[in-house]
Amino acid sequence: MLPLSPDALRQRLRSFASRAQPVRILLTLGSLMAGCAWTGHPDAVIPLFLGAIASALAETDDSWRGRLRAQVVTLGCFAAIAFAVEAAFSLPLLFIAGLALAAFCLTMLGAVGARYKAIAYATLILAMYATLGIENLGSHGVVQRGREPLLLLAGAAWYGVFSVLWCAAFPAQPVQARLVTLFTVLGSFVRFKASLFEPLRGIDIERKRLALAQLNAEVVAELNAAKESIFLRIGARAPTGRLSRYRGLYLIAQDVHERASSSHDDYNALADAFFHSDLLYRCQRVLGLQGLACQRLADSIARREPFEVGPETVQALADLRSAIEHERARADTPARLALLASVEALARNLALLDGQLSGASQPSARAGRTEMGLFDRSPRSWRDAVERVRRQLTTRSALFRHALRLSIALVAGYGVMRAIHPAQGYWILLTTLFVCQQTYGDTISRMGQRIAGTALGVVAGWALLQLFPQPLVQSVIAVAAGVLFFATRATRYLLATASMTLLVLMCFNQVGDSGVLLVPRLVDTAIGSAIAGLAVLLVLPHWQARRINELAAAAMRGHAGYLRQIVGQYRTGARDHLDYRLARRNDHNADAALSTAVSDMFREPGYVRPRAGVALRFLIRSHTLLSYLSALGAHRAALPDSAQMALLQTAAEGAIAALEGLAAGLEKGLIEAPGDAAAEPAARAALAQAVATSNDPQARTLHTELGLIWLQIDALRTHAREWLQSEGSETTSAPA
Repeated sequence: MLPLSPDALRQRLRSFASRAQPVRILLTLGSLMAGCAWTGHPDAVIPLFLGAIASALAETDDSWRGRLRAQVVTLGCFAAIAFAVEAAFSLPLLFIAGLALAAFCLTMLGAVGARYKAIAYATLILAMYATLGIENLGSHGVVQRGREPLLLLAGAAWYGVFSVLWCAAFPAQPVQARLVTLFTVLGSFVRFKASLFEPLRGIDIERKRLALAQLNAEVVAELNAAKESIFLRIGARAPTGRLSRYRGLYLIAQDVHERASSSHDDYNALADAFFHSDLLYRCQRVLGLQGLACQRLADSIARREPFEVGPETVQALADLRSAIEHERARADTPARLALLASVEALARNLALLDGQLSGASQPSARAGRTEMGLFDRSPRSWRDAVERVRRQLTTRSALFRHALRLSIALVAGYGVMRAIHPAQGYWILLTTLFVCQQTYGDTISRMGQRIAGTALGVVAGWALLQLFPQPLVQSVIAVAAGVLFFATRATRYLLATASMTLLVLMCFNQVGDSGVLLVPRLVDTAIGSAIAGLAVLLVLPHWQARRINELAAAAMRGHAGYLRQIVGQYRTGARDHLDYRLARRNDHNADAALSTAVSDMFREPGYVRPRAGVALRFLIRSHTLLSYLSALGAHRAALPDSAQMALLQTAAEGAIAALEGLAAGLEKGLIEAPGDAAAEPAARAALAQAVATSNDPQARTLHTELGLIWLQIDALRTHAREWLQSEGSETTSAPA
């Protein structure tokens, strides 16, 4: 075997480091298993392993200092819950009352932020692990039982040591991984956007727009995750070195997303006008190449290599400009010339998008238009944190309903456990905790995967116990199962469940015969899953149809805020300052939330969403409106003509007022006619005349986009009225 070169060795080390949490779990569980074998205490394996796993579940992306602070808080929460469980375990009423109260309070703590949500959830899981450990001890004395909380904490602390040291050794690796994922998803988004430019008649463009809205939600989620990862490491200070480069790449991703989200005209109209031309195919080719460039950029970030833009896109842009000139010579009608102007605006946007990607070779050099600050969404003080929780203490809150639902589900599970087999039934509670999710669709999905995964784990565990009765081999299998769990829990829940079941069986077999647990584990999993499913169906169900009004109103306000910032930049000149980027991000976040809610709605029972089609059409129109706003943002620059600026200001202010009025109507449940009935038609007529008479390409693009925005506002009003009318007729018949 040839020795590795220094570059190849570095690449292997980077690849090793990129699998951060599974590798940390491997080191933690392996060292714990070795320590227990060396000291002759195999009975300590179970609580040590479970404590380490709970600690890993509490982990969120952070700097090493933040991770250290979070680890201290985590251990404090773990200690409180573990000793409380041990003290109340023999008192059923006190135990279940305390568990229900803890479940409610800890779930509500998730309103503070992602870090506290993870710690709170892991604390509940540790409580269940503590009951499993005490249950396993069975008839052991109080002295031995008293060791369980300490061993759980020791396992959690040992994983925390590896976690903090890893963060200190690889401070920028999580940011790198986030950016790789971001540009990969962004590349998929851009390539799918290219498919809209196929000049085919009769194509279902609405279906493509719906898929694009769902892809956009993925891009928005990755943008948010990347931004948080960067901010946790730099705060308000200026970054240096690799973090400076990564922040520049994140800002490039924001700009690429805005330009790729842009729409410059109706796609069906473009397909009809240029059906016999290769013009749209050339647009499609440029955008497709830019999507591939995003993927290449992701690969270069993963390898930490310089990014080089290939010559293909430059040539494709030149071919597109040549095709536009050829079409201009043939255009013989005002309508065709107007559509050709939209294609020209698209070509300018694609050229600027290519320039953004070219700048990825030196992202730290971004200056001029870009203010590099990031917005901190974390709580500013403990009062801010308390206020965030207080705002969620209402039955309108999905989090409040979930907290109450989970508490009731755990009480019901405990009652069933006491009735069926009180000595070995705490797996029911653990299953209920894992399966009961905030939405109906996620809970039902987890039910099936949990049951199937447990069955797979039980079968695999039985087979491996028969094949490998040696304790050492079983220890290795347990460690491997733990690593596999953390490698798959976010993407393949069924396999992750099977892995965790296998780990538990192998660990319990170190101190007894886990064969007797096979059937009870299957039965308990089925019971716990059924309880979770019934809870999400019967206990304060939070159907998505009941919150569409609220989310749709937020999306309309997001559109209005984004448009307000865009218009201001046409007055003062383009500059990517924080207020502009924040308005853009808020709008995309609101659009993504609406898209996610509509997707979740289609996973709910049919009787609670009889008019889901209206919500679907509203989402498509809302996302289309966002694409036209993105085009306005992509072309923003100071307008020298005061008359053109006045027209833009009037039309935009009218659109902003219409969007805010629509948001208010959705919140009130009544869409009212515009306050000034004559102002809107006058503004639209002025826009149409400006499009027909303007010789300035920039002004024509602005007027065209504003006209398209007004068309979407009309459609959104219509769909909002349809939704509210249907909602009003269904409130008396829909189940609670």
